[in-house]
Amino acid sequence: MTDAARHEPRNAALEAVTRKVTWRILPFLMLCYFVAFVDRVNAGFAALQMNHDVGLSPSAFGLGGGLFYISYVLCEVPSNLAMEKVGARLWIARIMISWGLVSGLMAAVVGPNSFYAVRLLLGAAEAGFFPGVILYLTYWFPAETRGRIVAVFMVAIPISSFLGSPLSAALLGTDGWLGLHGWQWLFILEAVPAVLLGLVSLVVLPDGPRDAAWLSPAERDLLESRLAQGNGRPKPAGRHLSVWRTLANPYVLAASLIYAGASGASQCLSLWQPQIIKSFGLSVAATGWLNALPFGIASVLMILWGGNSDRTRERVWHTAVPLALLAASLCAALLTGALLPTMVLLCIAVTATYIVKGPFWALSTEWLAAGSAAAGIAQINAMGNVGGFLGTTLLGAIKEATGSYAMGLMPIAALSVAGCGVVLALGRGTRGRAGTEVGAGGR
Repeated sequence: MTDAARHEPRNAALEAVTRKVTWRILPFLMLCYFVAFVDRVNAGFAALQMNHDVGLSPSAFGLGGGLFYISYVLCEVPSNLAMEKVGARLWIARIMISWGLVSGLMAAVVGPNSFYAVRLLLGAAEAGFFPGVILYLTYWFPAETRGRIVAVFMVAIPISSFLGSPLSAALLGTDGWLGLHGWQWLFILEAVPAVLLGLVSLVVLPDGPRDAAWLSPAERDLLESRLAQGNGRPKPAGRHLSVWRTLANPYVLAASLIYAGASGASQCLSLWQPQIIKSFGLSVAATGWLNALPFGIASVLMILWGGNSDRTRERVWHTAVPLALLAASLCAALLTGALLPTMVLLCIAVTATYIVKGPFWALSTEWLAAGSAAAGIAQINAMGNVGGFLGTTLLGAIKEATGSYAMGLMPIAALSVAGCGVVLALGRGTRGRAGTEVGAGGR
């Protein structure tokens, strides 16, 4: 019997276990992230009423939007390290319940200072959810499937804006109910699902394969054996670098810069795009539907792009091409002031920010050894989100100073160009060289 024939039953069994795990945990995690992102960016739609009601200028709104990322970044790494200690089930539940409660507090905003305070609290409450889930997925899925799995999980982001845009626009129509403004109802009603899902996660999320009652002992052993093999060669699991050595590692720092452009553009457009579209004189309802369009396109293409990255086992160009496309589309926005070409460019830019995510996170988790994964993933996401702070804050300041949204997008375009250059240089430097993972002989 050939080696291939001997491995066929094992491969078929592994595929069956992977399918079972996918259907058991991925839809629930996607639903949680859907709600998280709605709560993070619904201020973009609330701003269509809220900014006038509480006296927020463009620069004040941009600063408040950006302050979310300050507390988010500061709490990101400690949150992921805490999840490793207390377990994914309890920690993910804690994050969801706390962010739901804080998101509801946005309804109590009365001016710039209270807006700043609640955005800071929201960043601290939500910090750790995304990198925690990325870490959690490494407990369940082999490296060769992660491009597709991460892309499927992260499709919850554009879907949240695709479905949430018309919903948020409709909720603004509740203005006057029980003496509250429509934007206040938007925050209150969209906060409730996070708290409920946090409670449900205590029941449905196991900490890892060993705690999954719905896996047989043979299935657990098979899955853990495959996970231990990493990318087809033994992966160092026992070496835990210090947190500071991990955070200062050149690969972690480079990945942080690569992610900053895409993450910054994603956060910035999610928060500001409703105002960009409405600036063409559209109604709130029309703004809601048009705002959904780029995210609908991105929802489909990010799965296809992540799947192609897995099939070809190519990560570098699948990360670099979207970053280049993102920068080009943002720069092209300087050349037009009409609605139709602006919408085309927004569709391209938004799609680029999302299709990069699956290949990028697959590449990053392949660089990280098990002993440094928790801190490394959190650091990459946290520092990448500095792009969200810079992009959101600078767009508001530049818009107020120049009257141009397109000019305000240029810092993000520059970050995307830098990230594209770094991923190509790093990919060329590590091509064909084993042992480049953080904690596996890499520096």
